[in-house]
Amino acid sequence: MKPLTVCAPLRVEASALRRGLRAASIPEAQVRVVRTGYGPARAAAWAAEAVSADSGHADSGPADSGLAQSPLAQPAPRELAVGGVGGALSADLRVGDVVVASRVSDGSVTVECPSAPLLAGELRRAGLRVKTGPVATVDRLVRQGEHAALAGTGAIAVDMESAPLLTAAAGGPTAVVRAISDTPGHPIVSPRTVSGGITALRSLRQAAPALARWAAAIGPRQVLLASPRSFCAGVERAIEIVELALEQYGAPVYVRKQIVHNATVVADLERAGAIFVDELSEVPDGANVVFSAHGVSPEVREEAARRNLAAVDATCPLVAKVHAEARRFASDGYLVALIGHAGHEEVEGTLGEAPASMALVESVADVAGLRPADSGKVAYLMQTTLAADEASSIVDAIADRFPAATGPGSDDICYATTNRQRAVRAIAAESDLVLVAGSANSSNSLRLVETAERAGTKAYLVDGPEDIQLDWLAGVSTVGIAAGASAPPAIVGQIVAALGGLGEVQTKDVVVATESVQFGLPKELRQRPAN
Repeated sequence: MKPLTVCAPLRVEASALRRGLRAASIPEAQVRVVRTGYGPARAAAWAAEAVSADSGHADSGPADSGLAQSPLAQPAPRELAVGGVGGALSADLRVGDVVVASRVSDGSVTVECPSAPLLAGELRRAGLRVKTGPVATVDRLVRQGEHAALAGTGAIAVDMESAPLLTAAAGGPTAVVRAISDTPGHPIVSPRTVSGGITALRSLRQAAPALARWAAAIGPRQVLLASPRSFCAGVERAIEIVELALEQYGAPVYVRKQIVHNATVVADLERAGAIFVDELSEVPDGANVVFSAHGVSPEVREEAARRNLAAVDATCPLVAKVHAEARRFASDGYLVALIGHAGHEEVEGTLGEAPASMALVESVADVAGLRPADSGKVAYLMQTTLAADEASSIVDAIADRFPAATGPGSDDICYATTNRQRAVRAIAAESDLVLVAGSANSSNSLRLVETAERAGTKAYLVDGPEDIQLDWLAGVSTVGIAAGASAPPAIVGQIVAALGGLGEVQTKDVVVATESVQFGLPKELRQRPAN
């Protein structure tokens, strides 16, 4: 395997990168730092020389590298990274921050860097402040007052070499890491002042080892996509309820707890005007409030009515079914064992339906603690997002201790949860690694990770591509990707695109079921106001 080439335009930049690599004991056989020269002309000359060498014209030097390349001798793709300092265009960047380019352009050459989120996440875990976005390559130092026009192109930072340098990659994996040495308020007036950008060079040195991990993760891959994946009908309904409430009532609309357990969904709705609160005490009297998809107890509903809150219930109909079962069993004199996880909002809401008649059972060991008044009147219900095999062992323990125990008329575990677990098992058998898109507080997503691990495959939960550690990918040729029922479908696409920035990706859908379930909206939102 050839070493990764890291291009550093200036001597001080190359020195900072080499020092960072040496401190991490990364040998030159793995990462080679080369000084390519200051400015776009020298960068273009270096790239042309590299391309010429790859094409079988190694005797060509920078002086004659402007000669046209033979179309019959195209260079092979290579891994190429650029490391150095750069200037900020974005107002939220400061000296010492690191920019990872998602794209670089000089107006005529544009090179995409799809793996930027992976590298950015790695740098954040190293303790750096990182921003990802387009970088503009310019032909001279940016003067005072010129930053706004460049920022208007969408670029967040500028440099003078990356676009021409990356042409030498010939379509291979590329990365650009620029440590900010100047900002619109404090522009650089001479390239010599770079040597004084101690903070930027320190960040560059700290970033160097991540480039080695990026290089180790490069390679072609097969990606197996678990299907079904992402949003279920209950999640789609809950999100639509908040969106319609904002449309009909206007902002703000308060939402008790996270509408669904996903950070991206919550952030998007917050930007639209939703305000998420933990308890109704945080909601002004008479305001509009939405109950989350996980359901609430009767006590919460009573408080909302007492305070004249205009409440819209986004409880998933499958959770509402469990609530109805709890009330029915309790009214018939049963002790109801609720199989679930303490502290989960769905569990708290269900227990609130009949607190005097219910007991939470989290494990097989908890079954021994059940104390029914009548051993012949024990019932069990389940949190809808459990792993089926996890729940079944507890049900077996309940049945062994209480042979007359009865359960729900139909399975409590959500169809979407079951389907996604089946899909994970299908891809885990063929994968070296399984990535599950979902947030850390998402029960159904966590169960998918556990399902893959029980199948004998390494599995990790990620909110997006930036959570993927590059070490996980080293030597991995087949990656399975699944998504919890509360994870947006776009996240899977972002992960696939980021992996594609490390090498060719072939995707395959592994389908175990087709879902067509739809749930109706609450009566409060069925009639839209006339325009």
